[in-house]
Amino acid sequence: MKKIISYFLVFGAILSSCNTDLDIPNPNRPTTGQFWQTATDAQQGVNAVYSTLHRGPIVLWQWFYYTVRSDEAFSRSPDVAIPNNMDRFLITDFNFGRTNDVYGNNYIGIFRANQVLANVPDIEMDETLKARILAEAKFFRGFFYYNLASLFGNVPLIVEPSLPTDLPPNATRAEIWAQAARDLTEAAEALPLRYSGNDVGRVTKGAAYALLAKVYMQQRNWDAARVPLEWLVTGEGNGVYDLVPDYRHNFLATTENNIESVFEWQFATNESEFTDNDVQTPNHNYGSPLAQFIAPANVGFSDAEMHRWVVEEFNEQTANGQRDPRVAASFFFDFMDERGPANTMIYGVTFTERYGANDNRVWLRKFSNDAEPGRGAEGFRSANNYRFIRYADVLLMYAEVLNELGRTAEAYPHVDRVRQRVGLRSLTQARPGLNQAAFRQQIEHERVTELAGEGHRWNDLDRWGYFESQDKLNILIQRDPAFNTFRLDRHRLLPLPQRDVDINPNLVQNPNYSS
Repeated sequence: MKKIISYFLVFGAILSSCNTDLDIPNPNRPTTGQFWQTATDAQQGVNAVYSTLHRGPIVLWQWFYYTVRSDEAFSRSPDVAIPNNMDRFLITDFNFGRTNDVYGNNYIGIFRANQVLANVPDIEMDETLKARILAEAKFFRGFFYYNLASLFGNVPLIVEPSLPTDLPPNATRAEIWAQAARDLTEAAEALPLRYSGNDVGRVTKGAAYALLAKVYMQQRNWDAARVPLEWLVTGEGNGVYDLVPDYRHNFLATTENNIESVFEWQFATNESEFTDNDVQTPNHNYGSPLAQFIAPANVGFSDAEMHRWVVEEFNEQTANGQRDPRVAASFFFDFMDERGPANTMIYGVTFTERYGANDNRVWLRKFSNDAEPGRGAEGFRSANNYRFIRYADVLLMYAEVLNELGRTAEAYPHVDRVRQRVGLRSLTQARPGLNQAAFRQQIEHERVTELAGEGHRWNDLDRWGYFESQDKLNILIQRDPAFNTFRLDRHRLLPLPQRDVDINPNLVQNPNYSS
């Protein structure tokens, strides 16, 4: 059952200031001093942290920056600002609203988590529940800093509830990674293995360990990443998680929170969002707009498309001579049905009828709702959960870490599990005896075919050094012409919001962005 959808009064100013404090207290408005009194307040406070995942900049535009900005996808949106800023690296407006919104909404999440961490310790309540709530808040603070480090790098580090008069300086990217690792380590110590009933969907010990491994891997600290991954793969987590037999079940609303899900964002339809006369109420949207924005033309906005090379990466047949089933599970394209566009169905209509027989466009299917009977289009309130970290991702991460530690032979079985789930021959059979460099290339291939479009590609490229040399950048240019305008000295990170830089004398813009 989908829960964690409450919105409460845990808001505050993030990173703005002025020389004169013009705020006058409103005697009719609740204050934080009045709110943080009971166990219910603590629970509602942490629910507000979860609800940050429902905010459009987090679930929608952040995905664009992780995926469309990578070589997997691109945009032909009629809103030219989207492809220019999120695809082609033609960033001239350092106050571009969607960039600023991603930045600001991650800080909203941090502010909410900081409120929980500052106020819940003083509440008289069950100590076990208190410890869990504090761990949930630490997890999310680590998660929001993971996003900020990944996309913006040198951002302010704020670990106390902020005030409008605060003028925080930049921290280094390494300091932000370190804070995320600290939060996730502490969260993992107190989070439970599983939940039941209405609590299903809350973050777990396994989610904290998986995200902690990602934090360490982005710093290429392979030995540190090995420890949480060992817990997940060869330790206690091996009894908690596994691969579901049917790959497609990772993306259907009917098979959510399954055994493969490690960190899953909960979405739902809020039946009380509108009154009978269709007047919007204060009850918020608990669904996701992502499917609407990336669905195929005539079904959704088609603001993001996948490059054809991603489909062509699935060039290996299964052990019994069939096509890799992940292709049709992952993408809408002319040969979803191997017989061709006249037999390929896109939301109940053939590809040929919708787009003609010679259209080679590709759209991501993973977040779609086309499996719902009678569904002819997408909408802004998708209840289909976002499986942000799956166990297959964890297995591939562990294989990558073992290979980087020079333990390539030990890495094979974990890739084998991922491949054999979809009927491919094990890597042990298909390509035995790879050296470290060749195995690294194989991991790159395996992560494309298993995880395409799921929001990890930008960090994969960053970790693999594609933004650090012209030779590696040239490989990206061959796949995605947008990288012709990528500058090695500039575009690895997004610009900080110029509005924040302008009003905060302690904040310095990211390298080689000038106003």
